[in-house]
Amino acid sequence: MPAARSPWRYLRDHDIQHAGVVTVLAVLLSGGLVWLGYLIHVYRVATRSPLAPPRRMIALVFGRRLENDAPEHDYQLRLQRVLTLTGQGQVDHILLLGGCSGSQCSEAAAGHAWLQQRGLSANVRVELEQDSVDSLENLRQARRLLQAQPDRTGLPPVALVTSRYHLARCLLLARRLGFDALPIAAEPVMPWHGRYLRLLLLEAGFLMWTDLGLRWAQLIGNRRMRDRIS
Repeated sequence: MPAARSPWRYLRDHDIQHAGVVTVLAVLLSGGLVWLGYLIHVYRVATRSPLAPPRRMIALVFGRRLENDAPEHDYQLRLQRVLTLTGQGQVDHILLLGGCSGSQCSEAAAGHAWLQQRGLSANVRVELEQDSVDSLENLRQARRLLQAQPDRTGLPPVALVTSRYHLARCLLLARRLGFDALPIAAEPVMPWHGRYLRLLLLEAGFLMWTDLGLRWAQLIGNRRMRDRIS
């Protein structure tokens, strides 16, 4: 099992810092309106995403930091959503995404155990991606696994199964990496409480940082920065 790594290591990267400076300047010069715009986008994706794909698709289930080596509340909702989809016959191939992020086992392995304990059909194909610790790495490793399959040319359509607050960022990254992706919400309805609002605000910040960094790299012709998400 790979050693645990922290996604915060990216803060030491000069390109990430460059994008962060651009983002802070954009927020300050706009009086916060840029952040508000991204928050509205995150909210819209969160509230409008369906609970099931329109056709059978491969499900990419995003992990989350474990509690006592077991899925915590948000991760359980993601797993329950994909379990429901397999029961409805809308998913027969699952990629569980997530390596070690401070626990003894990977997020993917803990998720697989949770699904098996709750009656996941043996007919469902399950693959574990255990080398990543953040959403971008999740998707890169998922792409690698899907492209490595000998019976397939190109990337198949995928359903991104994750919490509503997380969907907008995952969708941006997935499309940037070449996926034909559809966001699928874990929660049956949009939660309304203080913790969820904080998560929406945080995700809007992450999305803004990523998107403005890419746009700035394109504007100044910095291919290295642009290729960080490719």
